[in-house]
Amino acid sequence: MPDLLLELRSEEIPARMQRCAAEDLKKLVTDALVERGFLYEGAKAFSTPRRLALHIAGLPARGEAVREERRGPRVGAPEAAIQGFLKSAGLASLDEAQKITDPKKGEFYLAVIERAGRETLDVLAELLPEIIRIFPWPKAMRWGASSAQPGALRWVRPLQSIVATFGPETETPEVVPFAVGGIAAGTVTYGHRFLAPGPIEVRRFDDYIQALERAKVILDADRRKDVILHDARDLAFARGLDLVEDEGLLEEVAGLVEWPVVLMGSFDEAFLDIPAEAIRATIRANQKCFVLRKSGSEDLAPAFILVSNLLASDGGQAITAGNERVVRARLSDAKFFWETDKATKLEDRLPKLGSIVFHEKLGTQGERIARIAALAKELAPLVGADPALAERAARLAKADLVTEMVGEFPELQGLMGRKYAALQGEHGSVCAAIEEHYKPVGPSDRVPSDPVSIAVALADKLDTLAGFWSIDEKPTGSKDPFALRRAALGVIRLILENGLRLPLAGSVLPDAFDAQSAGRMVAIVDLLGGIERIEAELSALPPDTNLLANPQIADLLGFFADRLKVYLRDQGARHDLIDAVFALPGQDDLLMVVRRVEALGQFLDTEDGKNLLAGVKRASNILRIEEKKDGRAYDAAPDSALAASGEPAERALAEALAGAAATASQAIASEDFAGAMRALSTLRAPVDAFFQDVTVNAPDPKLRENRLLLLNALRAATRAVADFSKIEG
Repeated sequence: MPDLLLELRSEEIPARMQRCAAEDLKKLVTDALVERGFLYEGAKAFSTPRRLALHIAGLPARGEAVREERRGPRVGAPEAAIQGFLKSAGLASLDEAQKITDPKKGEFYLAVIERAGRETLDVLAELLPEIIRIFPWPKAMRWGASSAQPGALRWVRPLQSIVATFGPETETPEVVPFAVGGIAAGTVTYGHRFLAPGPIEVRRFDDYIQALERAKVILDADRRKDVILHDARDLAFARGLDLVEDEGLLEEVAGLVEWPVVLMGSFDEAFLDIPAEAIRATIRANQKCFVLRKSGSEDLAPAFILVSNLLASDGGQAITAGNERVVRARLSDAKFFWETDKATKLEDRLPKLGSIVFHEKLGTQGERIARIAALAKELAPLVGADPALAERAARLAKADLVTEMVGEFPELQGLMGRKYAALQGEHGSVCAAIEEHYKPVGPSDRVPSDPVSIAVALADKLDTLAGFWSIDEKPTGSKDPFALRRAALGVIRLILENGLRLPLAGSVLPDAFDAQSAGRMVAIVDLLGGIERIEAELSALPPDTNLLANPQIADLLGFFADRLKVYLRDQGARHDLIDAVFALPGQDDLLMVVRRVEALGQFLDTEDGKNLLAGVKRASNILRIEEKKDGRAYDAAPDSALAASGEPAERALAEALAGAAATASQAIASEDFAGAMRALSTLRAPVDAFFQDVTVNAPDPKLRENRLLLLNALRAATRAVADFSKIEG
């Protein structure tokens, strides 16, 4: 079977774009082929700093013939309909169509369209230039004299050559005949820019790989990563050191070189007085180099690993010396920043934050810190933290944003604050909270477990969410400029993964908050405590602060519900069970929502659960139909005496409902959701018997009404746990 080899060689492609671009190329080409009926055995894409390459194995030399039957209008249809049919089917006249008789619809025309299979080479020549023209680079450019022309080719960097060949392994492949942007596809590529700059002629993929290797180009990015990693480990081991591995940096460096050469440089040991994280950030950010540790220790060594794209005649001495000069200068700056920052206490930096605007509608960073500190103090007892420590940590949490070190290396925010706090003798929990209050910053990030860190992290994220909701700056579609989805997920993970229950006291509304802040606090109250538990306290407040009916609050709670659904689905929970629990009113206790979903899922995995679900859904359907027909709701309590005088199965269901509903309610009150499910499981047999032996729509109106009320009692009993009508199955 023939193979396709495609290479698009250009000036240097940014490392961050290479891997995604290679996958985009593979997807675009293979999708286009499959759409046209050309299947293949396998495809793999590659990238280097100067090229994207694609190999598709096992393509057919020719597409299969197509036979299509297209039904037309009835015989005797208007002329316009017949002409439209002839045009769409590619027929010259009705003589080329067949007449088919349908017993129900009469006689109509049928066109049989047969198309011979197309040559794969012709199809490739048609689709490849179009894919190159529309390629989805995050940023692209035009170049040269043609750039001023309409429709000029755009590419991430100037495109220099195209290799495109197609053919079997046993024969000389053909060049795919196309050109784009004035560049014709051919068989000539080029190797390493400096080590092998001459032209190379290639025909098939195996030749291509070997030719590039001889020309000092490793095509596979993963193989370049392996070379860098193993050579770096070996070089470090030979010096009695350990490599501090960094997957992100390794991926980036592999995208900067086509022929990696690993070297080791050093710096003055006096720089090790700087925090290790600052040294690593300096060397990583500015020189794309790896730091080293002393063997068997967490202490950094005064050395680093660099990756060159050259085999230098002096063994890399000049390259290493040049990197050492730059590293020395950068570390000198970092040492100056460190020494300068240590001379000023964190609290002395707070006035500067008062002049930095957080958001034009939400005030300065200083005002925000005041809100976060007040909220952290209120939350502290609810999460087992010391209120004074939580307030202190919150006040200092953002102070390192105005230090020299964080100004130079923003990725060190929080971490440098922890270092400076420790130097000035702050409590260990305060130091930890300054670093950890940003966490978790993603679905795989660690969740803080220290109570003070939890209080400050919750306060920071909740203030952000409630603040932006109060000014109607919410995520829309895929846009989330203030990372509010991430903040909501952070709150959810902090609560669930620490097993937190957050009953709320009225004191959570500090007197120091203005009216706008009070509105945000009510949203937080709603989220953490639940409307029922605070309604009495809020009703005692002045009317202008009782914002319980504010639609922004309900919208914020709905946003948390959506984020929790996403989180639970990622954990493997069924979406319908989540919807069934959230359908109940007042579901703002996140930990209890999760426990309800877990208990419901376990119950429905049992035979009793499945059968009871079927019975409840049947009851709900009957009620919906009858309530619509009668124009009333059957939501009163059934007449127990009338039920007792009815059918045995009717009497048994009424008795079972009375006992199960009471037991389930008690279990839910004590948050024993598994116990509530066990109580409901006793209804399985009487429900089955009721539907088997009892006619709901009895001739006697009173009997019919009471039986509908009995079904409503069944629905109400299960709704204490979840809305079973939302559950699939």
